[in-house]
Amino acid sequence: MADKPGAEARGAMLPAARRQWLLEHLAGRGVVRITHIAQAMGVTPVTVRRDVNDLAAEGLVERVHGGVRLVDDLPAEAGGADATPAIGMVVPSLDYYWPEVIRGAQDTAHEKCARLVLRGASYQVDDVRHQVEWMIGSGAVDALLVAPPTRGAGAEELLAWLTALPVPVVLVERSAVSGPYRQHVESVRTDHAAGAELAVRHLHGRGHRGIGLAISATSPTSGQVRDGWHHAMTDLGLTPAPEVSVAAYYEPGWAVDVDRVLDLCAEHHATALVVHSDREAVSLVQRAEERGIRVPADLSVVAYDDEVARFAHPPLTAVRPPKYAVGSTAVHLALERLAQGPDRPVRRVVLSSELRERASTDARTRAVR
Repeated sequence: MADKPGAEARGAMLPAARRQWLLEHLAGRGVVRITHIAQAMGVTPVTVRRDVNDLAAEGLVERVHGGVRLVDDLPAEAGGADATPAIGMVVPSLDYYWPEVIRGAQDTAHEKCARLVLRGASYQVDDVRHQVEWMIGSGAVDALLVAPPTRGAGAEELLAWLTALPVPVVLVERSAVSGPYRQHVESVRTDHAAGAELAVRHLHGRGHRGIGLAISATSPTSGQVRDGWHHAMTDLGLTPAPEVSVAAYYEPGWAVDVDRVLDLCAEHHATALVVHSDREAVSLVQRAEERGIRVPADLSVVAYDDEVARFAHPPLTAVRPPKYAVGSTAVHLALERLAQGPDRPVRRVVLSSELRERASTDARTRAVR
């Protein structure tokens, strides 16, 4: 085989010469990652994928989960570094809600012979960008799963930047459009509005007609939960009250907000309450008990998230988003995008929650007004 030119010279090659070099580089190597090829050639992964698509159309190479191999080559040995696509994952929290999403992604990546590279960030634009820049700049990942902020200062610019990256991007528990034509970004998320509707309809079925909502003031999910609650209340012909935006249970404002919620429930004759999220619901039930308000005899409670709801006293009925499935589906989407290339249609996957019934909505212990 002739000596290969340096990376700088290869980057200046005409397309036909690049493809010939790529075929020679693949010979006898099994599966080689797209990022490895791009670094070796001194070009972007997008350019490599374009060349790979052309060679695949001619039947000379085969695209395999983030990499490529000659059609005549045997599969690479299991565990080889070049055979293992790396999927970056940037999440806003490592200690609430997200661990099960991560576990779903990790398990599926392992099943598909891929690696998951995890980075924790926050709900701040700068934090997300910093973690993604580290992954992309180090060449550590072939695809990216990310849960960015989608509202507020800098969110739109961050999304535009993410969609312009040289690797496939899948939004996790987010959905968004980007670009001048408002094109949808590949995503997987929970239908949180439908989850809130599920909670309201469960309470209505237990005989409740006054169903309130206590919603997190800071969660990116809050708007969807509120929309679902409003829709169900209107559809059932119920007056949507009270509706209260509350501080997180660990913030100083929570001590005031929890009493305000309970006062408003009494004022509006609400006999049931949907609380987002679990931690606030558990704290609210504890405060209700201190005030002599019995759960569920005086007030039924449904928590949203089902992280710790079952440990409350009494155990709380809760809406449980499909967190594990969200992480698993995100990995599937990323691997399919790597295997099929940029011409594959964008997919937006929406998953449904389920209701876990427990003692906090047990109608047998109360007389519904």
